Amino acid sequence: MSLDSKIPDGPLEDKWTKHKMDSKLINPANKRKYTVIVVGSGLAGGAAAASLAEMGYKVKCFCYQDSPRRAHSIAAQGGINAAKNYQNDGDSVRRLFYDTIKGCDFRAREANVHRLAEVSNNIIDQCTAQGVPFAREYGGLLDNRSFGGAQVSRTFYARGQTGQQLLIGCYQALEKEISKGGVTMYPRTEMMDVVKVNGHAKGIVVRDMVTGEISSHAGDAVILATGGYGNVFFLSTNAMGCNVTAAMRAHKRGAYFANPCYTQIHPTCIPVSGDYQSKLTLMSESLRNDGRIWVPKSKEDAEAIRTGMKAPEDIAEDDRDYYLERKYPSFGNLAPRDISSRAAKEACDDGRGVAPTGLGVYLDFKDPIARLGEDVIRARYGNLFQMYEKITGDNPYKTPMQIFPAVHYTMGGLWVDYNLQTSVPGLHCLGEANFSDHGANRLGASALMQGLADGYFVIPTTIGVYLAGEKPGTINTDMDEFKQVEKEVDDRINTLLNINGERTVDSFHKELGLLMWDDCGMARTEESLKHALKRIPEIRDEFWKNVRVPGKADSLNSELEKATRVADFLEFAEVMCYDALQRAESCGGHFRLEYQFTEDSPEVQAGQTQPGEALRRDDEFAYVAAWQFNGVGNEPTLHKEELTFDSIQLAIRSYA
Repeated sequence: MSLDSKIPDGPLEDKWTKHKMDSKLINPANKRKYTVIVVGSGLAGGAAAASLAEMGYKVKCFCYQDSPRRAHSIAAQGGINAAKNYQNDGDSVRRLFYDTIKGCDFRAREANVHRLAEVSNNIIDQCTAQGVPFAREYGGLLDNRSFGGAQVSRTFYARGQTGQQLLIGCYQALEKEISKGGVTMYPRTEMMDVVKVNGHAKGIVVRDMVTGEISSHAGDAVILATGGYGNVFFLSTNAMGCNVTAAMRAHKRGAYFANPCYTQIHPTCIPVSGDYQSKLTLMSESLRNDGRIWVPKSKEDAEAIRTGMKAPEDIAEDDRDYYLERKYPSFGNLAPRDISSRAAKEACDDGRGVAPTGLGVYLDFKDPIARLGEDVIRARYGNLFQMYEKITGDNPYKTPMQIFPAVHYTMGGLWVDYNLQTSVPGLHCLGEANFSDHGANRLGASALMQGLADGYFVIPTTIGVYLAGEKPGTINTDMDEFKQVEKEVDDRINTLLNINGERTVDSFHKELGLLMWDDCGMARTEESLKHALKRIPEIRDEFWKNVRVPGKADSLNSELEKATRVADFLEFAEVMCYDALQRAESCGGHFRLEYQFTEDSPEVQAGQTQPGEALRRDDEFAYVAAWQFNGVGNEPTLHKEELTFDSIQLAIRSYA
């Protein structure tokens, strides 16, 4: 099938307004006849469920947590972007749009990104009305701070708990609709597959995670808002339950998977400390507003720190390399995440890492504490400092934090058009689960913006485009299509339980994660990706022969939950590596070592960029890569959505 993005005609600034005006409408009295299934209850899913129910639709909302209040959006720390220009420092919708396009290394649709920038201000108004306690200045106006990739202050925040506070606001809106009967909530219920009727998504098959019961739910449209796939690496900043299952099952039913190789490595995480870890801890990018990142200039000083012979305080100022300030003076410590992460890796690869493993750099607050006072820093970051001290035992007011890059966010996801509909009619996808707004690199504080934009302002309009052409109430779970998918889900579960092998689920997940980190992580090569594509099927084959899943299907079984998710990761990892292999360029979070600027590059000679920066190949790769599933173990088919840039000019991304 061809990829029709359904981007409206006309000037960029008018596309969204025109599209809303041209979109089909559903009579308010008719909306109650339609049932919409929403999978996921984070900011994107919760906002969508609450908004659609408020409009009159019947909504069924599913989450695998015991409450939508525990969705992973709660873990977001630093803030949410919007173009309010409260600081009067030159911000605008146009500038937010441009910063986001530039930050994503020119690998996103102009129309989607501009729409995101347009509705950003509405998000802040909505959340303020819900009572979200954004930080305020002494005069009562909402406060802002800076984040990476911007030279203006546009990030609204609630200390280091912005995601939590936004989710509480969204959760309250959702609970209001639950109490009114507009939303039926299904907690502790995991989506296992999508059901198609006549080629359209018309329901899902789920498993009750407490009783083990397999059941079906029918609807007139299905929305997936199930987050990203960062846990394919095993160690990430994501909650352990985060998975790719919903997206992968949709992919196997015909939904194209777009740009899966675009994964974001966050530069500000607590370093790995041992093999016992099951996840990593993020330290908010907001810390880079005041903290300064450095390593010793000499390998000898770094080695002395690693062995305990020296403390960071023993390193004289002249012997410190504030490498982000040196390499990117215009942005300094607020250079974008992909650039900052690679710079940290470069310093550690040079033997100047400061953690015991050699994989760590310092984030130092000595200067801002001296300049502003400890009380000011405590008011801005107190809960983050407290969290760091509880985990590491070090007091960041007295000694620098140790940080290192870690897997955090995924820019790839299910391909969607301008209406947020996938290549399967009736199946929509929101937030991190889709690919649409962040290209090859997400700017900090933009994830919350996209999730709430999709849920509160986009899907309430665009879902009507699909539903207006559908007759409600024609689908029920007694249909053969539902029974067939239920049987497939049941067979898959029974197969897993009956293998009775010798290896744990976690052992396979760790093996896959290490392979993906080494071969498809912060840096990739043609050789490493071909090695991964050889090893993944081998690991997957052994998994289906030798995994041991204890317990039963008809009860609470956390190992079975993990097993179904790891099985999907073992299939998805191949798609990710195929995507990284075919994209013979470097852009944003996708860094192929073969494609980087060198000292001899004309662009470096001309002062346009620096050695080691990502080398894009716009003439060949300015497109969205959308992959079609062809069966497990078979190479997927690549479909290309060409990206056009009419409003901005493609340029070498420089933050110097």
